[in-house]
Amino acid sequence: MGKMRIKWVVGTVVVATVGVIGLAATMVMGEPSVPQPAAGTAVQEVPLGLEDPKGYIPADNPQTARKIELGRWLFFDKRLSKNGTIACANCHMPSLAFTDGQAVSTGINRLQGGRSAPTAINRVYSKSQFWDGRADTLEDQSIGPFVSPVEHGFTDHNELVARIKQIDGYRALFQEVCGREVTAVDVGRAIASFQRTLLSGNSPADRFDMGGDETALSASAQRGLELFRGKARCTRCHSGFNFSDEKYHNLGIGWDTNTVDLGRYMVTKNPEDIGAFKTPTLREISRSAPYMHDGRFATLEDVVRFYNQGGIKNLHLDNTVIPLELTEPEQQDLVAFLRALNGEGWQHVAAPVAFPK
Repeated sequence: MGKMRIKWVVGTVVVATVGVIGLAATMVMGEPSVPQPAAGTAVQEVPLGLEDPKGYIPADNPQTARKIELGRWLFFDKRLSKNGTIACANCHMPSLAFTDGQAVSTGINRLQGGRSAPTAINRVYSKSQFWDGRADTLEDQSIGPFVSPVEHGFTDHNELVARIKQIDGYRALFQEVCGREVTAVDVGRAIASFQRTLLSGNSPADRFDMGGDETALSASAQRGLELFRGKARCTRCHSGFNFSDEKYHNLGIGWDTNTVDLGRYMVTKNPEDIGAFKTPTLREISRSAPYMHDGRFATLEDVVRFYNQGGIKNLHLDNTVIPLELTEPEQQDLVAFLRALNGEGWQHVAAPVAFPK
């Protein structure tokens, strides 16, 4: 079975899915400092297995092709950091399913944070952002790292805006797209609009479970699917079409060390949230290693063994985390299913060949 061809109209201007993102790379190669608008209507196909993103777009930030293009340039532009070395894409690389392959991410001056970079894929469906959910919207998440001293390094958002205003091309683009001069709010809206186009679906698991293609999954992965839904208890947290309950759970990560990241508790101050972190999507999971908020596990096999032992005991351990008693062959089958959650819908995205001047 092929893709489910649901069309998501994101603006007033008709280009193919690849055109919304891919066309931008060619539009900035000429002499003008401001790339010329794309013609036609921006349409994105929604891969099999996903809900229509239109229902998740905030009313105050509608998708338009031009805004998506602006967000893409901002996402990949290293000039939007204190010393011109870090872009959003440093931690969210297309080649690594919009992660960075590191246990914890590296920012400005090679400084490191304390958490791994989650994938930017399917963020359109997420109710809150970051491992601890401290950003209520994707717009807020999109501008948060700019003022982190270990990420982009700006003192505040005013400094970010001042940097962007130094670039004539961006000043003209913001005037065109947003109808006003550069603001931090509009930076967040543009980057969020771009991130909402990063979709993953039509995986072998989708084609087997929803498309009726009995050949899409290997026998091992089919057994893994049954385990995923049953004995392995995965759907207690990794539920729904995006394989996340959008909630926070304490698995015991970090409680075997001298330092514990308190996670969601630092946002809510609710004792029930001590050491709890958001359930990530499992889509593209085999492409987004390492795993957990501290990046401690290098492989999916490591992750399954961790869950099989029942996490790490502590006073705040989630009551859904218990020893699973999976046999070694069962663990291998579960990993085979997880690998079948790699899909498509985002692979056409690449860094621009040039940026507004």
